[in-house]
Amino acid sequence: MPPHGRRRPSSLTILISLLFLFASTASAASAVLGIDLGTEYIKAALVKPGIPLDIVLTKDSKRKETAAVAFKPLRTKANTAESDSYPERVYGGDAVALSARFPSDVYPNLKSLLGLKLNDDLVSEYGGTHSGLQMVEWPETGTIGFKSDCFVAEEEPWLIEELLAMELKNIKGNAETVAGKGSTIKDTVITVPSFYTVEERRAITLAADMAGLRVLSLISDGLSVGLNYATSRTFPTVNEGGKPEIHLVYDMGAGSTTATVLRFQGRTVKDVGKFNKTIQEVQVLSTSWDKSLGGDALNRVILEDMIEKITESSHMKPLDLQANHIKSHGRTMAKLWKEAERIRQVLSANTETSTTMEGLYYEDFTFKYKLSRAGFEKLASAYFIRVQRPIEEALESAKLSFADLESVILHGGAVRTPFVQKQLEAVIRDSDKIRTNVNSDEAAVFGAAFKAAAISPNFRVKEIRAADSAVYPVTMSWSLDGKDKQQKLFVPTSQVGAEKQVSVKATEDFSFSLSQQIPLPASDLPVSDIKTQNLTESVKSLTSKGCTLSEISTKFAIRLSPIDGLPEVVSGSVSCEVTEAETKKGGVVEGVKDLFGFGSKKSDQEPLKDDSDDESSTSSSDSESTTTSPSSETSTSSTESKATESPAADAGKEKPKEPRKKIETIYLSFSTEATGTSGVKPDSLQRMKKRLTAFDKSDRSRVYREETLNNLEGYTYKIRDILEDEGFIDASTMQQRDEIETKSNDASMWLYGDGAEADRETLKIRLDELRGLVEPIQKRKEEAKSRPDQVQKLKDALQQAESMVGVIKQQMESQELAEAEAASKASESESQTTEAPSTSVDDFAELDDETSTSLTSTTSTPKIPEMPIPLYNKEEVNAISEKQESIQKWLDEKLAEQEKLGPTDDPVVLSSDLSAKSEEINDAVMNLITKSMKMPQKPKKAKSSKPTKTTTTKSTATDSSSVESGEAPKGTTGPPDDEMSSGHKITQEEIEETMAEQKSKAEKTKKSAKAKATGKGKSKGKGKSKGKGKAKGKDEGKSEL
Repeated sequence: MPPHGRRRPSSLTILISLLFLFASTASAASAVLGIDLGTEYIKAALVKPGIPLDIVLTKDSKRKETAAVAFKPLRTKANTAESDSYPERVYGGDAVALSARFPSDVYPNLKSLLGLKLNDDLVSEYGGTHSGLQMVEWPETGTIGFKSDCFVAEEEPWLIEELLAMELKNIKGNAETVAGKGSTIKDTVITVPSFYTVEERRAITLAADMAGLRVLSLISDGLSVGLNYATSRTFPTVNEGGKPEIHLVYDMGAGSTTATVLRFQGRTVKDVGKFNKTIQEVQVLSTSWDKSLGGDALNRVILEDMIEKITESSHMKPLDLQANHIKSHGRTMAKLWKEAERIRQVLSANTETSTTMEGLYYEDFTFKYKLSRAGFEKLASAYFIRVQRPIEEALESAKLSFADLESVILHGGAVRTPFVQKQLEAVIRDSDKIRTNVNSDEAAVFGAAFKAAAISPNFRVKEIRAADSAVYPVTMSWSLDGKDKQQKLFVPTSQVGAEKQVSVKATEDFSFSLSQQIPLPASDLPVSDIKTQNLTESVKSLTSKGCTLSEISTKFAIRLSPIDGLPEVVSGSVSCEVTEAETKKGGVVEGVKDLFGFGSKKSDQEPLKDDSDDESSTSSSDSESTTTSPSSETSTSSTESKATESPAADAGKEKPKEPRKKIETIYLSFSTEATGTSGVKPDSLQRMKKRLTAFDKSDRSRVYREETLNNLEGYTYKIRDILEDEGFIDASTMQQRDEIETKSNDASMWLYGDGAEADRETLKIRLDELRGLVEPIQKRKEEAKSRPDQVQKLKDALQQAESMVGVIKQQMESQELAEAEAASKASESESQTTEAPSTSVDDFAELDDETSTSLTSTTSTPKIPEMPIPLYNKEEVNAISEKQESIQKWLDEKLAEQEKLGPTDDPVVLSSDLSAKSEEINDAVMNLITKSMKMPQKPKKAKSSKPTKTTTTKSTATDSSSVESGEAPKGTTGPPDDEMSSGHKITQEEIEETMAEQKSKAEKTKKSAKAKATGKGKSKGKGKSKGKGKAKGKDEGKSEL
């Protein structure tokens, strides 16, 4: 067994250590992010060990980020071939603030354009509101791209997915800042409107991928709110007779409105072992929507009214200004849109508001606008019926009535509009059912974050099984024998994650497609094309085993993906029923027995035979093989009779082979290709990722440049104060100060001229030049101020070292004197020892009596009393003395050289050097002092092989001398070595206290030695005594010594 402290770690210990290491390594990457991707705002919630569920704040400490990105133009157009020439990117509210200055480079509310083509009505509406943007069609997918004036004309357009990826990456960066230094976030769950088709869902997934995020799942807005609602509630258990709760989530945001009917219930399911557990379930029953009803639509109503008022104003009528003129003016539209949104929000809390805009359209025109809540509701009267319609359609689709609803949960910013709430109360007819018990702004993002934590294996949360719906029917189409066939796989209410088996009468490789059926406008959106690769070969393999083509079945397992809700092929197989003759009973188990020689005794296998007993073995074997026959009862039958009877018995026992049917299955390999307008080619995707990476590098370079620019500008202001400082003046010459002032003024003037566009390297050169002039003088100033204190500290340290060496030498002299006195006393005691006269001869004197405690001999050898172990030796003391003398010599030389220099000369001795020397001598002294604190134990005596016959009393001389010398008594230990050698900073008080203690001990030891030398401590037991009295007298003398 290995010694204690050196045992080999067990396998379990190693495994636990590795698991802990892996867990700590993975914790940095275990954070997940929930993102509520809204039309106007983006909100994010972080889940991380130590951060259970928290909103990600923006750089301005806001709880939501405006969904906008802007390119701040450079003075020259950027060329993407150079990474440092990209324009500056601005996000959120800062980007929207630039819309009036740069209307062609600010991209807000991009979510409403995902997956749409240029000729879509929503795209035209967006273009009319943001007329400064240059929208173009990207030929590869037919979707929208933007051209920017910040780049050269040859630059590829920026796709919606690329711009959205920039916004998501900005959110990701904010989340990693909240998570802490070194944290990396990759996994996310993103909310999407329930009506999103394959085009929009793939566009969001692509944007997240380019932002460096892995989508764990896309969750509908309504289900996300319902999931957040369920996290703090428990619902009736249905398999115990409880009735499910039905709630409707009404979500009106900036871009759209959805109504989602949800069923909440509890269910008892089997847990690990024999236990059960109760889980909560949230299921989408139906959903309805209005794609264009939201805050933006209401803003547009106010915008149209403002444009009409402008064209009818007295200033504009003489100019014959039409509405299309204003709508085509990018800066004017940006200002009007911003004010229209503000007015709508104000009218939600106030009955009237007004605004004034100067320099609108042209410099001399000032537009004043006033609107009341009643006037706004009159303008928006066409939207009243549209507010109610999603609720009615959702209930109709779920085959429910308003009486079945427990409550209507409101979510979204636009639900705060007064006329919206009135319309909801009118359609529901029970205001008590309208609930505002969830956070209408953050419930969706909290639900998404909870979903992300539930999917991630790094977190354990309340078990809530959330089931989204397909929303759109899914069909499968293929062609066989010249006929087109189609089969509906899923209906709108099918649950996401559901799997369906589809049989196809195909015996050769073929292809089929999956698509979504969109009701309005009625169309089929292709999702994917699937091609089989080994169907023909698999069918041939089955036919070779006796299958006919009519018996062969081809099946595919298709499900709604739990990640994006789109249909996907999970597996495919071809199979048929074949007949297999059963040649041996017992199945697999008996086959394994036969393999290892443990087969059934009823088989034809015979045991091995010995040459010496051949006949008996054969007879025995035959007897065993016919045990079920009546003739086998006769054990004395001959060999011939057994041989004759055995074939007949075996023939009677053997049964005909029974055929067995089984399903022969061969799994198919297939290829899947995404189809539709959202499919981006790999080359284009690589180009977009490379361009985004270069943009990120440009942003980092710009941040470094701005940091250097700020440092240079701040340093020029700092120099002005430095030049007026008295200490700086004393440490510098007039010529040096003039040079610094001239250089600083030149740099300051340069910054406001050509330096404003200088690159980082040029700025750094200027900054280093100024620092090279100022810092040497600043160093002289600081050294002149701190040097005297450091010199005095070093002198004090040297003086203390010298005193300490003196004390230790005095202690060593006292130790030597005490040792000499002890040796002298021992010699004197030996001369006084006498032998007792022997009156008789004991024939058994040489025998040892181990049990006797009396003395059998009066002769003994006097022992020299044990003295304390010396704490110090001459080599250690001499080393301290030499170090002290060396440092003292170095200090004297350096001070002499320093005195020859003036205040403007660089010092020859630095404060850091003096401090290092002080620490060096203090450490040397303290290392020597701590030897006495370690208190080494007294060495133990070696045991003799036989017990001695002479009994003496224990001497107390050792104990007394140990106390006087400062040594610890036997059995005590001092501080461990590692404690004494720790990085403790030696203080002046500690050194002085230790020196005083050592000096006191040395004086006590010296006085004791002098007293003994003058005869004060003479032994009182030196008189003659008989028998045991002599031994006692000797013992008392040793004790006093």
